[in-house]
Amino acid sequence: MRRAWDWRTWLAGATLLGAAARAAEAGAPFRTDDPVPDDYQHGEVYFFSTATHVDGDTSGTLPGIDLNYGVLPDMQLHAIAPLAFDAPSGNGKSFGAGDTELGIKYRFMHEDESGWRPQIAIFPTVELPTGSKTRGLGTGSAQFFLPVWIQKTFGAWTTYGGGGYWHNPGAGNKDYWFTGWLVQRQVTDALAVGAELFHQTADTVGGSESTGFNIGAIYDFSENYNLLVSAGRGLENAAKTNAFSYYAAFQWTF
Repeated sequence: MRRAWDWRTWLAGATLLGAAARAAEAGAPFRTDDPVPDDYQHGEVYFFSTATHVDGDTSGTLPGIDLNYGVLPDMQLHAIAPLAFDAPSGNGKSFGAGDTELGIKYRFMHEDESGWRPQIAIFPTVELPTGSKTRGLGTGSAQFFLPVWIQKTFGAWTTYGGGGYWHNPGAGNKDYWFTGWLVQRQVTDALAVGAELFHQTADTVGGSESTGFNIGAIYDFSENYNLLVSAGRGLENAAKTNAFSYYAAFQWTF
């Protein structure tokens, strides 16, 4: 049986995980998120790795911890605490604490299963600059993401997506938009597969916009233990923004 954790215990634990790397805005194993919060007094922990390769550099998280907890009905607390790495071609590699992500997901509309009304949630997050910008492990400034996510299920098919606005301060940076949409099918009781398409405007002065895709799967070993994987690449300005990327995680729910 699942066991409930007191929300104050969870929040204290999340705070102790303060040294973290910037993780892509994501609904594991995809970049596009969904509006579904964890059930009240239940949660999940992801032990994950993710990386993106561009021309001349590979960076990401290895390892990382993603924690989520249903603190109230329709409300989820969120924290990501990974260790970051940066491996530029021909130069020294860096590894260490990166930026911390904290957020709250709130679902304000429930799905009408017999009709067309979707479920909708907001999921504001903040990226705290706890990583070293000079070592390529952080952004150097606090960032804020204000998205809206929508989902509808039709039998074995689920589709969700949305997007929002990133406030991205700092020298050479600029605010930008992210949007994505995903289609997923429950193939068996244990296996779901999906594909997403996403787009991001330029996040630096003189930078490039990016469009990309991921294909992924979720496999349930049991009710509480799951494997999540995805991989993809850019379709626009790929060499500069996303020549190849992956995500892999082991999930424990409680």
